Amino acid sequence: MLQIQLRQWANHHSIPSFVGLIYLLSWGIWLSTSSATAANPATQTLQLETTTVAATAASPSPPSATATLVPSDQDIISKADTYLSKLTKARLFSGSVLIARNGKVLVRKGYGEADRKRHGGNTAQTKFRLGSLTKQFTAMAILILQAQDKLNVHDRICIHLPNCPTSWQAITIHQLLTHTSGIPDFARFPDYQSTMALPSSPTETIARFKEKPLDFQPGKKFSYSNSGYVVLGAIVEQASGKSYEAFLKDHIFVPLQMVNSGYDHNKGDLAVGYRGQTDVADFIDMSIPYAAGGLYSTVEDLYRWDQALYTNKLIPKSLRDKMFTSFGGFGYGYGWGIGKAGDRSVASHIGGVQGFTSSITRYSNDKVVIIVLSNQEDVNSGAIGVQLTKMVFGGSK
Repeated sequence: MLQIQLRQWANHHSIPSFVGLIYLLSWGIWLSTSSATAANPATQTLQLETTTVAATAASPSPPSATATLVPSDQDIISKADTYLSKLTKARLFSGSVLIARNGKVLVRKGYGEADRKRHGGNTAQTKFRLGSLTKQFTAMAILILQAQDKLNVHDRICIHLPNCPTSWQAITIHQLLTHTSGIPDFARFPDYQSTMALPSSPTETIARFKEKPLDFQPGKKFSYSNSGYVVLGAIVEQASGKSYEAFLKDHIFVPLQMVNSGYDHNKGDLAVGYRGQTDVADFIDMSIPYAAGGLYSTVEDLYRWDQALYTNKLIPKSLRDKMFTSFGGFGYGYGWGIGKAGDRSVASHIGGVQGFTSSITRYSNDKVVIIVLSNQEDVNSGAIGVQLTKMVFGGSK
């Protein structure tokens, strides 16, 4: 999905080798299972290595921007529903999908079951954990605070953090946003599996990695770090005087009428997350992912989010442009992967957390968004998004 110099990019950080890998969709999901695969008959099966919290990849080439025939709305609707229904029947997809083009929603539908014990079906209003899609909301919170003159992305982070370690003195907020800080990713620590079910405050989570040596000199490399976004959440709280949850509610969710979005507290009002086709996923206390992966939403609410990103409702255009700028040649902006699909500009991200995977892909110049949320951990939501993209733009299946 993101057309980048993969070989050069991979040299900067640890990426598992995938057979047939062409496009890297995004980075750093919260899946910890060793059996997470892209179980999708339309794409190549990809195995995640358990030694990294890194990338899911989509092997099909993206559609060519030179396709001569633009599919009709009805053609997109029919092909997408047929494709998703086949996956669901084969128990290879469970979730909700939204496809919109030029401000018109073409597909807005749930597939499979939100609760397989009670046989409740997924709908466009079903709530799913977002995993790393949370990062774009954390980035927006930082930019809102910049618009309020409460911080600047070029500030050293220790200005906004009490008891900041000496090794962090040179790190900027910008480097946290772009995964170039060098702070090691705590989700890769050996004890992560044994501690993910235990509640942890932001301060307690940060204490787990604040004294660890940096992986590299700040600004010199890219390495996806959930730790960096946990620190960003703490900066949001320090600069705003509100909890991370309250700040996002007051400044993003309420203004955009995202009434089915928020911070997950393990209350059980979301779809049930499954490890695969049968087993309920392992438990994770959602205080662990925090500002790196702790939010939930629906496809309808994420469409409201997408539409707001064309406007100045949350932040001015100058700051929105920063969000969607690829910095340092690493193909990452502020909470978004930035690149090209053919000659189309695309901003995309995937997410994963125990029992859930997610994908959002925006072709802003074409006014197209494709959102896939799943409550099945072995579903490659990003690869499904690739197939739906081909249907929207007329590429071969």
